[in-house]
Amino acid sequence: MIMTKELWINLPVKDISVSKDFFTKLGFSFNPRFSNNDNMACITIGDKSINVMLIKELMFKGFTKNNIADTSQATEVLFSFDAESRDEVDEMAKKATDAGGNLFSPPGESQGWMYGCAFADPDGHRWNVLYMDMSKMPT
Repeated sequence: MIMTKELWINLPVKDISVSKDFFTKLGFSFNPRFSNNDNMACITIGDKSINVMLIKELMFKGFTKNNIADTSQATEVLFSFDAESRDEVDEMAKKATDAGGNLFSPPGESQGWMYGCAFADPDGHRWNVLYMDMSKMPT
């Protein structure tokens, strides 16, 4: 039996304030309980309350006892989250660009039933926004 109650995803960032500003401009909110210093900030995403901890690189490295991936050379993970509509995908693409993110995949169709875009945050972590029209999903 798995006793997991919450999922905490941890990401290294160079500057907490830059990251908080970026994700605030995208419309994400922060959990003040875990976001009250210059070393960490916690984004809470969606109805299921997925937690993404933004952790200053030096502290992150201390936790992992490992080097941090160079996101300019490789992708360590792709975070995907859903959108309610195609318009929401388009809006998120604009917000990400306006906030200083890198839109590496502009909004577009995929497989006939998905519409999405993808961007990199200021630290190069990659995020994917998808609207899935389940009525068009192949059976």
